[in-house]
Amino acid sequence: MNARQPFASNTPDRTEQSLGSIAVQLPGATAIFRQHKLDFCCNGHLSLRQAAQEKNLELGNVVAQLNALERNDNLPDEMLASELVDHILIRYHDVHRQQLPELIRMAHRVETVHKDNPNVPAGLASLLETMLEELQAHMTKEESVLFPLIKSGGHPNIGQPIAMMRAEHTSHGTSLDRINTLTNDATPPQGACNTWRALYLGIGQFNEDLTNHMHLENNVLFPAFESIPAPVQQSGCGGGNGGCGCQ
Repeated sequence: MNARQPFASNTPDRTEQSLGSIAVQLPGATAIFRQHKLDFCCNGHLSLRQAAQEKNLELGNVVAQLNALERNDNLPDEMLASELVDHILIRYHDVHRQQLPELIRMAHRVETVHKDNPNVPAGLASLLETMLEELQAHMTKEESVLFPLIKSGGHPNIGQPIAMMRAEHTSHGTSLDRINTLTNDATPPQGACNTWRALYLGIGQFNEDLTNHMHLENNVLFPAFESIPAPVQQSGCGGGNGGCGCQ
């Protein structure tokens, strides 16, 4: 299997769907709409085709960008560790780096516009910003240290960075719990606007993605390398003639 080929998926024809319905059904669509200055909030009733025509946009290009957001997590029964690492980098590391800035932007918007609403998730943007910072540091350590060790076949001391990544996964899980509590498990309140609904849709997708990401590493990738024996530590100082040799 070529781990860098995109997974096949069946994507619907979105050209006649309204901007608003796409925004609240497809995580990440709002970033594409902002890129093309397509107003999915006040003009959310317009179909994608109508909106693209009004902006003189190439409809096929916008549709292709939206279709690229569709993700299929099916994996073959067997993968080389290096292929699984490549899959994790593309499917999760790259995706988290795309997801979180857009979620942060929408969270700031919702908290500002709906600050008087008792259901507003006050503090969500700040929590997401902290999580982005922590995830960036975590993923960089994996990409620069742990994953190269795995791709080279492992190392006797690999248990230490794996243990560190497991501990950080536990911390990420705690942060997800806080996000779920703050957003009522990503359930928008009655009457929520398109931006609020799109935010919670994205929060739900991020939660699922990060959970699956950590599962693949904790339960599939890491165990195969944690069994590599650590180097044997020799006792004593190594002095000859039966003596210690330290003095």
